[in-house]
Amino acid sequence: MAELIKDVYNDRFFEEVAFRFREAYPAFNPAGFLAIVRDSRWEQLAFKERMRHISLTLLNDMPEAWEETVDIVCRVAAHFGGLAYMVFPDIVEIGGLDEPELSIPALARLTPFSSSEFAIRPFLMRYPELTLRYLHEWAKDDNPHVRRLASEGSRPRLPWAMALPAFKRDPRPVLEVLEKLKADGSEYVRRSVGNCLNDISKDHPDLILETARRWYGTNADTDWVVRHGCRTLLKQCHPVALSFFGFTAPEAVSVEGFALAPGQVKLGEAVKLTFSVRNTSGEPVKLRIEYGIDFVKASGRTSRKLFKLSERTYPTGPTVMETKHAFVPITTRVHYSGAHRFSIIVNGRTLAESTVHLEL
Repeated sequence: MAELIKDVYNDRFFEEVAFRFREAYPAFNPAGFLAIVRDSRWEQLAFKERMRHISLTLLNDMPEAWEETVDIVCRVAAHFGGLAYMVFPDIVEIGGLDEPELSIPALARLTPFSSSEFAIRPFLMRYPELTLRYLHEWAKDDNPHVRRLASEGSRPRLPWAMALPAFKRDPRPVLEVLEKLKADGSEYVRRSVGNCLNDISKDHPDLILETARRWYGTNADTDWVVRHGCRTLLKQCHPVALSFFGFTAPEAVSVEGFALAPGQVKLGEAVKLTFSVRNTSGEPVKLRIEYGIDFVKASGRTSRKLFKLSERTYPTGPTVMETKHAFVPITTRVHYSGAHRFSIIVNGRTLAESTVHLEL
């Protein structure tokens, strides 16, 4: 059985953290901490709930002076690294929100050892101008983890984190930070920039397409960032985005012989898709080929999901394609019985359709 993400908080974690806090702050009580943190609620807590519970328990045994607590937390954090240790920025988030001039720089110190991308967000909401000044400074930092914090921490729709409503309404302050990172030397940072652009595209597609026009063509790394940032627009078959990346709608391209086998499946089984893409234009064409499924919902209505098959230049004549789709349980989708329509979509156009019946 796969280990749950919340199980990163195990006995070894607690023993090592307790030891380091006692080392950095002799008044810290390891036995008391260990007795309190694994209380009767522990097993029912999810990952972020466990992280917050640990943070509050540690804070309860820290000095009253916030400056002293911040120093202890930063010294302890330097001994660790990884997802579990986002607990250290979390301590700063909940304990230091009233002292931003101490806490915000501390988040930059902590982020190389885990990530402060969640913890910076309450500061952006309460102190937007001050925190943005720090983000602009971090975008020029020598450490890629700190530079990434400038983009990842300001993502309007960061998964698992609180949204940033002000930046969802007006993302231009975020884009000013991203301008400094669009050609960053670290792929780790550039991916974050692309993800941030993608977040913004969900509320402001025209602004991201305008940004794409300004950025695209300067260098290969920035081109990748732009493409990554427009991926949701491409999935949505946004006509301007498709055209921008060269996916026009050539009338000489067709889909032939689209077949699904078997025509009826049960949960856990797979459907095989076969078809041919025929290019009769007389010259190679750039195609983005996807298949879509109209998944049946509990209400009986459907919701479409697209899956990319290919994105390349296709020669003249037919090209045979095949793939499989497995109807398996996943955390982000509940399956329901009924007719599921499959579509083949080329450069945003639906060129073939067929149906499979799913039985639970």
